[in-house]
Amino acid sequence: MEKMPICRAAQSLALMKTFKIIQFNMQFGQTWDETDPDHAPIDLDRTIAEIRSHDADIVLLQEVERAQPGGVQAEPPPNCTRLRAALAGYDCFFSYPKPDSRELPFGIGLAVFSRTPLRDGLKNDLPSPRVEFEFNGETKTPTDRLLIGAKTTVCGRELQIFNTHLLALFMLHAHTQDHPIQRRLVLEALRGVEGPLVLGGDFNVVSHEALARQFAAAGFQTVQTAEVTWRRGPCVLDHIFHSRHLRPVRHYVKPTMASDHHVVAAEFEFAE
Repeated sequence: MEKMPICRAAQSLALMKTFKIIQFNMQFGQTWDETDPDHAPIDLDRTIAEIRSHDADIVLLQEVERAQPGGVQAEPPPNCTRLRAALAGYDCFFSYPKPDSRELPFGIGLAVFSRTPLRDGLKNDLPSPRVEFEFNGETKTPTDRLLIGAKTTVCGRELQIFNTHLLALFMLHAHTQDHPIQRRLVLEALRGVEGPLVLGGDFNVVSHEALARQFAAAGFQTVQTAEVTWRRGPCVLDHIFHSRHLRPVRHYVKPTMASDHHVVAAEFEFAE
C-alpha cells in the first residue's frame, strides 16, 4: 500500500473520488514528555494544530475530555467545544460514556468530525469485566467503555462510521481472551451494517495480530499493523478497520508530541 503525504490540498467535496480519515487518541490534550509522561502539560492548541495539519475529511477522536472527580461530566464538554470552534466546516457527534462515580482521572469521551453532514448518531455501552486492580493504594474496578457511530454521504455514497475505545486489559494484568465481551459487541454492531463502513479506535490490544485476524474473519480489514502507534510501549493499539466496500489507497502513521498516541491516517476509495 502506497504511503501518502501528510497533508493534501483541500478538494471540492462534490468532486472527491477519495476521502481521508484520521484516527487519534488525543489524551484530552496532554502532550508528550519523555521524562515525565504522566505529568506532561496540557496544550489543546497543539492538539488542534495536529488535527488540522492532516486536512482529513473524517476525524475520529478518543479521550476527548479528562474525567472529573466523582464521574462528573461537564456540559457542554469543554475540549469538544473548543474543537468544534477550531474545526470550522466540520459537523460533529460527541458522546461521553455513561456517568460513573468510579471514573479515574484519565481520558473519556469519543468524537466524530466530518466535513459532510452527520446523521443517525448512535451510542452503545460496552460493559467492562469486574477485574480488580490497584490505583493509588485502593482497589478499583474498571468503568464501561463506548462505541459511537453516525452516517454520512461522501463521494456520493453512504458511509457508516464507528468510533470506539476499549478497555486496556493488559494494563490490569488481564487478558482479552478471558474477557471478550467488548470486542464481541463491536463486531455485532459492524455485522449489522450491509454497506460501506469504517471503524476507528484505540483497541488497547497488544496482540494486534490476533485482533486483526478476529476482525478479518468477520470481513473487516485494518489498514496497517506494521508501525507502532503508542509511545509508552511497542504496541499497535490504534486501527482503522474497513469493510470490503472500501479500498485503502494510501496510509501513514505519524508520530506526534501532541499525545502519547500517534496519528493513523488512511485515504479510501469505494471498491465498486
